[in-house]
Amino acid sequence: MRIAISGSGGLVGSALRDALAADGHAITAIVRTRQRTRRPTAYWNPEAGEVDEGALEEHDVVIHLAGESLFGVWTRRRKEAIRRSRVHGTQLLAAAIAGLRRPPRLLITASAVGYYGDRPADEPLDEETPGGTGFLAGVVRGWEAANEPADVAGVRTVQLRFGLVLAREGGMLGKMLPPFRLGLGAVVGPGDQVWSWIALPEIAHIVRHVMDVPSLRGPINTTAPNAVTSREFSRTLGRVLRRPVALHVPRFVVALAPGGMGRELALSSARVVPARLHASGYTFRHPELEPALRSLLARG
Repeated sequence: MRIAISGSGGLVGSALRDALAADGHAITAIVRTRQRTRRPTAYWNPEAGEVDEGALEEHDVVIHLAGESLFGVWTRRRKEAIRRSRVHGTQLLAAAIAGLRRPPRLLITASAVGYYGDRPADEPLDEETPGGTGFLAGVVRGWEAANEPADVAGVRTVQLRFGLVLAREGGMLGKMLPPFRLGLGAVVGPGDQVWSWIALPEIAHIVRHVMDVPSLRGPINTTAPNAVTSREFSRTLGRVLRRPVALHVPRFVVALAPGGMGRELALSSARVVPARLHASGYTFRHPELEPALRSLLARG
């Protein structure tokens, strides 16, 4: 198949690009430069509202992963950049796809479990659960709704609601590894908030499954079936690295992060259940945290 991917240079995008290319698919990178390369590319510029629609013709699948990183100081300007990159970027690409002479049969876009907001730790959250409140919940609602032009045009649209993506190379785990390896591991906040996670290598398997199962559409919780508390996460990581986890970062310290970043990324709780994946027959390769971490860090 011919597959176009935005954000193919990012943590998730690069891993997915390599996995799908290894399957024999022809990959087109959706990029922000018009410079010619040896690899097929399609130009787009979300800020300028520009998309090279001709370069997207005759693709079977478009996967949209590009967006401003959530990590960093959440100033008012940064929060607006996060919102615009996801909502307006997705809307631009979906509208371009809707206008193609031969649109793809499938549009997969990134989303996030931030949709659910902060929920009680014992409340299971499946794809039918109403959205929550907060900055990220609002962003995700707009992000997912931005797929509408492609959906109306008859393209099957899927939104992958990612949990914390675990990878040695980056993301939250990548930031935690240096202090944990030095024996400075800590439990973040009260420790009873639930973190829903997904191992990076799992994502390619899920995307393959989505491509192969036409009945899957709309939001799909892209999380392992066994969420853990913040305390469990830190202690499990310490055990895998054979390092103590004796420190504690108090809630009030985390909450001091500007713009509510600490509250929404580290202190909020969401026990997300991958109900639609289970119902469609998907089998997880990395369902439990400790084996997943041992696999991810085996060469680290």
